[in-house]
Amino acid sequence: MTAQERSSMRDWLAVALEQARIGLAEGGVPIGAALVDADGTILGRGRNRRVQDDDPTGHGETAAFRDAGRKRSYAGTTMVTTLSPCWYCSGLVRQFGIGRLVVGEARNFSGGHEWLAEHGVEVTVLDDPECVAVMQEFIATHPHLWNEDIGRA
Repeated sequence: MTAQERSSMRDWLAVALEQARIGLAEGGVPIGAALVDADGTILGRGRNRRVQDDDPTGHGETAAFRDAGRKRSYAGTTMVTTLSPCWYCSGLVRQFGIGRLVVGEARNFSGGHEWLAEHGVEVTVLDDPECVAVMQEFIATHPHLWNEDIGRA
């Protein structure tokens, strides 16, 4: 990976992290995402809104995907997320042929990113310290919401 590619990924992750922080300020789970076109244009951004909207499908990746709008094809796009995607969001990436996944961190939760890699998705885990810290603090402060979000409630 070139320095330019890594820089672009960090810029996209900053958009997702901003969404995560907005979600946290709203009282939700701090997971943010962005869907990026092949040319680096942000198509959509979103955050986990399960708590705010009382919607169990309100995951960050789903919100970014919805915000991007309907496309004939999602080939060549990149899903950027602050945390390794759960099975639900991993299924979305696979279902719609999103070819690349950039993960902020997978320490606090290791979802389906390895499965996606096994099925042809190009996966990069950045192990971003800010993403790790935001989730660690949230998990320590709101363990009941965290367990609900990952299906362990």
